[in-house]
Amino acid sequence: MGIADNGSGAVELRSVSRRYGAGESRVTALDGVSLAFPAGTFTAVMGPSGSGKSTLLQCAAGLDRPTSGSVRLGGTELTALSERRLTLLRRERIGFVFQAFNLLPSLTAEQNVALPLRLAGRRPRGAEVREVLRRVGLGGRARHRPSELSGGQQQRVALARALITRPEVLFGDEPTGALDSRTGREVLALLRGMVDDDGRTVVMVTHDPLAASYADRVVFLVDGRVHGELAGAGAGEIAARMATLEAAEQEAVPC
Repeated sequence: MGIADNGSGAVELRSVSRRYGAGESRVTALDGVSLAFPAGTFTAVMGPSGSGKSTLLQCAAGLDRPTSGSVRLGGTELTALSERRLTLLRRERIGFVFQAFNLLPSLTAEQNVALPLRLAGRRPRGAEVREVLRRVGLGGRARHRPSELSGGQQQRVALARALITRPEVLFGDEPTGALDSRTGREVLALLRGMVDDDGRTVVMVTHDPLAASYADRVVFLVDGRVHGELAGAGAGEIAARMATLEAAEQEAVPC
């Protein structure tokens, strides 16, 4: 499926809550979150530790089911899908990059990148795999296994693996967390290019104000709730907002 059928909202959450456990041990990770991630935009999600950032990402990407509320990808209601249909949708329309590389150690870089296509029953073209590796700066490392690559190079293989299916939406959970600053900037520029040049949608959880500054807007979470956003902000403004949120959370903790 192409990205043209998304309408204005590539991903939309309506009153999404996610609770874990029961009774006194129950934890509310998300509390009535309503957010839209418009098609062709880059959104960063930030917040203090334990604010629900990763849970938001997992619910939006169909990796976790909300306790209540609605999640839509384009016109598709994810919460109504069976596990099988949800798996197929993730495989065909969503890309993922996490801080953990999750590469198969016995496969080469090009084999790891081609894996999503093989799982979808498609025969990967060698030129296509090599091109996406070249885009992430690993054109000369196609035959190397993960153990022969640095941590930063492994993360770029993981990014190439996410890009090979040409996803409508790419979700990243700290995608530059394991990279040095120069390589991290290269990856962020690549993500920015996916939005500007290809019209794709990127939603990224990060703790890094510099990484967040590459996004069109930054959404802030506190205690599982949306706590404002910034559009077109620089790293300094984003860092200042985060410092304010963290200070307020510290003050709210009972002695």
